[in-house]
Amino acid sequence: MFFKKKESLGGAEFIIAGLGNPDRKYDNTRHNAGFITVEAIADSLNARIDRIKYKSLCTTVTISGKKVLLMKPSTYMNLSGQAVTEAMRFFKIPPEKTLIILDDISLDVGKLRIRRKGSDGGHNGMKNIIYLSGSDQFPRIKIGVGKKPEKWDLADWVLSAFTDTEQKELNTAVDNACRAAELIVAGETDKAMNLFN
Repeated sequence: MFFKKKESLGGAEFIIAGLGNPDRKYDNTRHNAGFITVEAIADSLNARIDRIKYKSLCTTVTISGKKVLLMKPSTYMNLSGQAVTEAMRFFKIPPEKTLIILDDISLDVGKLRIRRKGSDGGHNGMKNIIYLSGSDQFPRIKIGVGKKPEKWDLADWVLSAFTDTEQKELNTAVDNACRAAELIVAGETDKAMNLFN
């Protein structure tokens, strides 16, 4: 047999969804900080996010003893809720066990803000998830991508690439976000907030 059978995606107890846009032209842009982080989590566990299901690229991994579905929605940012809620329904996972990792333009590059729940904060991907699920009880890790410079259009800013200097700060933030995600899955959200906020 030439093809190795893929591991089943069944039985997830927790979801980690990184938000972003799926086209290659959006790789390494500010709006894709969620994708970048979820890929880093997968890399740290020698996993590949390469299964197409729940309107996403996804895979399952074990984090803190729990089977976790890692997701990169392929719906584009503004429709992220379609993918996230489809996976939540399939696995019967509540918002409290669905971690959303997203970019935040109110934070400097490299800063993190971890929340147990809350409003969408003006983020269209989060807005769609809250709207389609009917809940704002999602834990989230917001990754700072820098405030929009005065003369920039917002869409152009979030779809711009990180500078070389910013990339180093982003890499540190992504490492910290991976550690925070592990704590959140383990039920230690307070510890994650104390360490990384």
